[in-house]
Amino acid sequence: MARRWQLALGVNLLLGIPAVVPIWLLWYMASNWPLAELGLTTGEPTENDGILPWLLFAGPVIALFGLLWWLANRPLRRGTTLSPARYWALSVLATLSPTLVLIVIS
Repeated sequence: MARRWQLALGVNLLLGIPAVVPIWLLWYMASNWPLAELGLTTGEPTENDGILPWLLFAGPVIALFGLLWWLANRPLRRGTTLSPARYWALSVLATLSPTLVLIVIS
């Protein structure tokens, strides 16, 4: 049980598949609200309802996925010999990898 980082990698890769949705919601919300106001992106011109509808819709989706991800990784972290920083870096990168693959191939 001491070297279960492969299990953590696999679990986080599988969690990365549904993570595409909350990651996209975060990007869409950021690109249309704070980044567009700062002039870093061009927001969607018809997206003029403000941030409240996005918080009501995307907030629960992102919070639910974050809770699921944390609850899945907490027991896995205890079963590895990796340092906490390396474990969480592995987990975040493995979870982001399906989204990065979709960005690269599109």
